Order: sequence, then C-alpha cells, then structure tokens
Amino acid sequence: MIARELLGTANIPNEGGELKLYSRTLKGGNEYSIMLGRIELMNSRLSFSEEALATLTHERILPRPEPHILIGGLGMGFTLRTALSGMPADAKISVAELVPAVVDWARGPMASLHEGSLDDPRVDIQIKDVSHIIRNSPAKYDAILLDVDNGPDGLTHDSNEAIYSIAGLKAAHAALKADGILAIWSCAPDDAFARRLGKCRFDVEEIKVRARGDRGAHHVIWLARKR
Repeated sequence: MIARELLGTANIPNEGGELKLYSRTLKGGNEYSIMLGRIELMNSRLSFSEEALATLTHERILPRPEPHILIGGLGMGFTLRTALSGMPADAKISVAELVPAVVDWARGPMASLHEGSLDDPRVDIQIKDVSHIIRNSPAKYDAILLDVDNGPDGLTHDSNEAIYSIAGLKAAHAALKADGILAIWSCAPDDAFARRLGKCRFDVEEIKVRARGDRGAHHVIWLARKR
C-alpha cells in the first residue's frame, strides 16, 4: 500500500463537513483524491464520466452562437477542461464552486490537472452556491451541468438536495434558454429522480458511462432537454 499525503483540508459551508485533499505517487504520476470522511468524492484516475458530462452536452447544443453554459462544481476540473476543448472561441463558461479551497487547490497542488483552464478568457469562476445562480438567471444558459454531489441525494451538502427537488428543477428549467440542456452526473441510477425531471417539463435521456471509459464503476448522466 502506497502511503497518501494530506495536502489540504476545507470546511463545506453551513456545517456540511470537512473535505480532505490527498495525493500519492504512482508509476504514472501523482494520484489525487478528495474525501468527505471515509467517502471518496473524486479521484484523478476516474475522470471519464465527468468528461462525458461535457461531451454529451456538446453533442446536443452545438452549433449555437455564443453558447453560455453553467457548470456546478469545479472538482478536479475534468468537466471544465472538456467543455473548453469542445466550445468555440465565443463561448462563455461560468463555474460555480461552493468551497473556496477547491479553487485554491486547482491553482496550487492540482494545477497540473487543470492545465491553466481557470485562466482561459472564456471562463468565469464564481464562489457561490450554484442554486443561487440558477434561481437568479432567467433564460440565461444554453446548458447547465451539475456535478455538485454524488447524485440527487445531497450527500455533501443539505442544500444540494434543493437543486434536485421539484422547485430546484423548475428553477433550472427557467434558467435555460429554449431547447437548453440540463445535464446531471450521478454515481448511481435513480428512477424516482428521472421521473421528477419529466414532471418538470424536461425530455429525459439516461446514459450509463464507466468511470474509466471501458472499465470501472458505472455512473449515470441524465440529459434533460427543456420542452
């Protein structure tokens, strides 16, 4: 067993718990993981499904003039980097991150993962609760990508549950432009949540992807198109 090094800790606002950033040196380079207690929320070797969140959205909204997308949760930056690689020069990508230290880690110990993406002129980083941004942005976004938790259960922060509630999904519907896409990452299926999306006037696709592309755990991405 290769020992891990603790690189940083950060409190989630409103008593949401403590995040810990770890690294360990492997043959292929450093591996990073972000933990909440004993639960691993993110691992730098398991990026495929986070990347798919962006690529699957690209396929459904492009080409559009001056596309504007909102990403909820910076994490290890895989969704942001993939979004940048597929978006045109006139795109705008807003990223809402609740925990300031996650942005600090992106510019510090995990800078190699982010590859300067936070400094791309198309990117706007906001230290805010994504639900607040959604509620105050009527018909603003071509797509909203949510990877703020392990799924609709609100594991890391109680307020995340509100994003996935009927009221939260209706707010996301209102924040999207016509024919916009709400894309949501989850570590597991949730039939009740998929039905909830339909009740909120979305046409829903549910796509299963592997954590490592051709292997690893199955994750779920819901792609909900605004009716």
